[in-house]
Amino acid sequence: MEQRLFLAACVMYAFTLVTRYLKKRNRLSTAKAFAWWHGIFLFIILLCAACLLLFVMNGGTGEPIGISKIIASIVLAAVCAWYGYGVGRKADAKKQEQLMKSDLEWSNTVYFAGFVASFVMFFFIQAFKIPSASMHNTLLEGDHLFVNKAVYGFRIPLTDIRFGASQDIQPGDIVIFQFPAKDRSQQNCGGSQYGKDFVKRVVAMPGDTIQVINGRPWVNGKELPPQPYELYEEMERAPYEEAEDKEQYQKIWEEHLLDNYLGLYLRDSFGPVTVPDNTYFVMGDNRDNSCDSRFWGPVPRENIKGKAWFIHWPVDRIGLIK
Repeated sequence: MEQRLFLAACVMYAFTLVTRYLKKRNRLSTAKAFAWWHGIFLFIILLCAACLLLFVMNGGTGEPIGISKIIASIVLAAVCAWYGYGVGRKADAKKQEQLMKSDLEWSNTVYFAGFVASFVMFFFIQAFKIPSASMHNTLLEGDHLFVNKAVYGFRIPLTDIRFGASQDIQPGDIVIFQFPAKDRSQQNCGGSQYGKDFVKRVVAMPGDTIQVINGRPWVNGKELPPQPYELYEEMERAPYEEAEDKEQYQKIWEEHLLDNYLGLYLRDSFGPVTVPDNTYFVMGDNRDNSCDSRFWGPVPRENIKGKAWFIHWPVDRIGLIK
């Protein structure tokens, strides 16, 4: 969402600069010119606000917003812009000056707030909405939470360089990350997950050997002790079978394509594989209903955005996340 906020702020900042330039050159003195410019302002600011609102309501997960909602937003902004054009055509010189001052004040407020908010969200906090049941019962579908993006270090924009980390990623951490897909054509768990944000719990670290036997994770040859946050269903399990060609198995898994070959079988029987350097193996707490590293491979360090920190909605679930 921070990218969209920054883009909206840039658009409004550019509008402010162009408006001041046109006003200085006396290009907005006629009723028609002013009316068009006032209408354009309303269209831009309302469309930016509508798109950001839709994204917030969508939880910032990267799920498609929907073409119908986008069209509705454009139509609403266009109607308001047409109304603004009419108001501008009827305005006298004094009214035009008042409207221009109001437009610039709103524009200044929006771009300043947008730059500040995008800075905070890029470096410190991200809002996130739980889109599925894969983290039951720790996180429920529809929970709204804040993600601590500073805890693992501040990332320099447009790079993978981080600094100032207060802690390292540890087994048991609940992390939010961008799904490791190279392009939209990559298919995992029934469709393209490209650009979407996922939330899972770290189970294995770089260099660890991980396998799943009867649905339970084993790390470095030892079964992990049962944890209170794990959720399993009573069911018949697929028998565990090691891959005959472990090198090929590892390669396909690292390429995020293993579920295309073995599908749901990986829920109960997986590995062993070695977690590559600078990557992590993650699983959902709802172990039998989670699309996770068993199916689509390791999560690169650069994809991890932060640590799940605090549930702020609904009210009866407000609290720190463990």
